[in-house]
Amino acid sequence: MEAAQWDSAEPAAPERQNLLGLRRLQQHGQEQARLPLHRLLVTARLGEAAAEQEVAGYHRGLFEYASKYNSREPVSGLLLVCSSYVLHVVESCSSTIHLVIRDLASLQDQGPSALLQDIKVAVVAHNIPTRQFPDWYVTVVTSPVTHLEDTTELQPAEGTVTECLNLLFRVAACTPKPAEDDSEDVTDSPYTLVPDLQIPAETISRLCRVKECTSPGDFLRMYLSPLQLALDSEAVWPIPSHFSA
Repeated sequence: MEAAQWDSAEPAAPERQNLLGLRRLQQHGQEQARLPLHRLLVTARLGEAAAEQEVAGYHRGLFEYASKYNSREPVSGLLLVCSSYVLHVVESCSSTIHLVIRDLASLQDQGPSALLQDIKVAVVAHNIPTRQFPDWYVTVVTSPVTHLEDTTELQPAEGTVTECLNLLFRVAACTPKPAEDDSEDVTDSPYTLVPDLQIPAETISRLCRVKECTSPGDFLRMYLSPLQLALDSEAVWPIPSHFSA
């Protein structure tokens, strides 16, 4: 009799979760899976036989290779080609940033025939709170921007870098947001800068020449080299016997 009553009992109703709760759990999991973001600013000069399409294709292929290993953090930023000079800002995880710098160092080792010349690493910002660009864009400025009273050569290198960053942040604020259902590659349609937001070619040219900005190869050597800390015994002369024995 008791067994019959147990079989006829209705099972407890499972707890229901609404769509909003499931969405919040999904977003929380995505935030936990995110990698720290970093920002890279690079300047360079086009090689003699280099074309704008080659430069864009080179970076596009590099990012496609990086996405195979870092699909959680795609690349965003802006590749600006202006009067035979290149200014490139990249936002992604640390492994992608290092991949770009290593490949640029290998490119620079090719000598005068390389696609890019006078490559300089201007800024590497670690653990940035958010992206400035929603996607990766390419823009080509056909006519260089000139100023009648150019003071770029007179100001320190830090001021030139700050000028570039301020202009880039203004450009980022005006970039169009990609549609969620848009499957077209954004890089196939170059983004057009309004005249007021175009970065002067003289500014990019100076960053390619200043000593304060290092080449990709020098940056990697400084980044990978351990700190040279002198021991107390190394500062003593003569060397103690227990070290020289």
